Amino acid sequence: MTRILAIDLGKFKSVACLYDADSADAVFQAVQTRPDTFYELFLELKPDRVVFEVCGTAGWIHDLAVELGFAVQVANPQHEAWRWKKVKRKTDRGDALKLARLSAMNQLPTVYMPDRRTRQWKSLIAYRHNLVDRRTAIKNTIRALVDTQGLRMPGGKSAWTSESLNALRSLARSVGRCGRDNLWRGQLQSELTALRQVNELLLKVERRLDRLGASDERVQRLQTAPNVGPRLAELVVATIDRADRFRSGREVSAYAGLVPRQFESGTMSRQGRISKQGPGLLRRLLVQIAWGMEKHSAYVAQQFARISGGQKTRRKKAAVAVARKILVWCWAMLRDGTRWRDPSPQAA
Repeated sequence: MTRILAIDLGKFKSVACLYDADSADAVFQAVQTRPDTFYELFLELKPDRVVFEVCGTAGWIHDLAVELGFAVQVANPQHEAWRWKKVKRKTDRGDALKLARLSAMNQLPTVYMPDRRTRQWKSLIAYRHNLVDRRTAIKNTIRALVDTQGLRMPGGKSAWTSESLNALRSLARSVGRCGRDNLWRGQLQSELTALRQVNELLLKVERRLDRLGASDERVQRLQTAPNVGPRLAELVVATIDRADRFRSGREVSAYAGLVPRQFESGTMSRQGRISKQGPGLLRRLLVQIAWGMEKHSAYVAQQFARISGGQKTRRKKAAVAVARKILVWCWAMLRDGTRWRDPSPQAA
């Protein structure tokens, strides 16, 4: 007998479904989404398998179930098999029952759940990138404020040197001391304060990430490749985690959403744009690195020329293709435990 405990997780309340795979009987129970209630639930029901969707609370529930010795499946709700289409009635009980039935038939699309330390590392990496995006938004707001007053700021990085920032501070005022015709100066001071605070936070986070990367041999190994710095190396290592869970470079590329979509029907077969499934942050950073590697690697420059065929409109396609190659190279280095060896231009 296989007893499956499928749980539809909610922020405050979850619905548990104890499903008997032999008789197809299902018993439902509402529980509070708290560690103590889930601990009691697991010990009371003692299922053969625990199933739930990946979400924000999935990490600690996974750890709790594993510590108690239960087999765990974490479902991927983005997979085609799990999506609800043309459904007239959708309930939490229906979600839990569907999880249980798919698991019983071994048709449940699952995701890899790394250990707690890796999840914490990935979270800090993502937080660092969020801080960078927040800093960019603040800089854009400052530029917009200055532009509305008919003033001009230097372009590019020169706008954020110490000299340029001092010039901006001379224009700023406390919002409480601004007249009605100079309220923009108060906004400017608030944004400059926010920029300073974000920069301080970013510096602390990057210092911590640098220490973590320096103690991880895998991160150091990936940085032997040209244009692969600590930020990309740590993101690849934390995202892939175990290189042996992928059987080929194509599987790694598909995981990152860097393979084209496939459309087949009868005699028709064509490929579309890349699927963009999986970790978007990794995909975005890989494409950025691909543009930089064109200038520093003869082999990559040759790949750009071959794929684009000299057409500017195809250079984005070439960048995505090179990004896919970079990811496969990094995965191969992690799999084989080897350092970077620059391919010759003739190997294209």
